[in-house]
Amino acid sequence: MDSFVTPSVFGGMLKHIGKWLSNLKRAKKRRKDQSLIAIEKVILATRKTMVYCRSLDRGISNLDMESEISMLWTELSFELDKLKLLKLAKRCQIKGRYWADPSQFNSEFLTQADISLEAVEQLALRIRAEITN
Repeated sequence: MDSFVTPSVFGGMLKHIGKWLSNLKRAKKRRKDQSLIAIEKVILATRKTMVYCRSLDRGISNLDMESEISMLWTELSFELDKLKLLKLAKRCQIKGRYWADPSQFNSEFLTQADISLEAVEQLALRIRAEITN
């Protein structure tokens, strides 16, 4: 499921982030704070999911944990959507759906959606760095 960000996808993400950051610079402190909190939640979600993936690698699955991870990603997608972080919100939405039922996606779609934990975390870390600088 996890793959690296392709150069063209990364370029599109940077363009989107640039527009969003331009708007954020004009935003009030409250919106910046809300955005930072949401971005940090994405980073935490990637870490939580990575830890669970280690369990899966060891052959230990837990449907309750998968449900929790699905809800976590889905809630983040709603929060990010409200903040107009649309590309990241879409990736989180797909991750939430994936963890709810991985069989609904084929590997080609997952590759094109670029929802790897590394890609999502990289995007979140980049946005976080821009907000805090």
